[in-house]
Amino acid sequence: MCVPPQIALVALSAGSSLLQFQQQKQQQKNIQAQQIRQNKLAKQNALQRYASEQLKIRQIAQQSSQKGFEATLKGSKARAEFRAGASGAGVAMTGSTNALLADFFRTEGNYKASLARNLDINIQQFERNMQAIQFGQEAQSTYVQPPNPAMLFASAVGNVANTYYSMEFQKEQSGLLTNDQKNKYLIA
Repeated sequence: MCVPPQIALVALSAGSSLLQFQQQKQQQKNIQAQQIRQNKLAKQNALQRYASEQLKIRQIAQQSSQKGFEATLKGSKARAEFRAGASGAGVAMTGSTNALLADFFRTEGNYKASLARNLDINIQQFERNMQAIQFGQEAQSTYVQPPNPAMLFASAVGNVANTYYSMEFQKEQSGLLTNDQKNKYLIA
């Protein structure tokens, strides 16, 4: 039994559309997997940068605290030596000696205030860095688009229908009977 050429062409078109459908569906799955990998990498990168920034600010805070503690110890020692020296020399703690002692407190206070200002600046920079990391992650992330097999199937069906109706149009232009005309002729 011989298969009419029109049916063979439509069957080939349907087979070709099926293969294209499967390839496009797999391509969409691959793209989705790549988008998921991209987002995962962006998140891992951001987490590493968050951890690094947090470690850095903890170290800066500990360093500032240690310097403040050392300044307190050094100031206490200097004041104790000053008092011991003044009382050993028989100098009363009045007027100018009190002013010298107050200078120790002032110097220590200025140093601690400087440490606190520097720590505040570092904390503000830390917060800006955290925002930049979040923005960077958002910039590196991509929208994950799931495969749409319904749209691919509709496109494949449309291609087969297009092939069929193109052949019908060519038959009509050539003066041959189309399938619709043949059906009407057989019914009449």
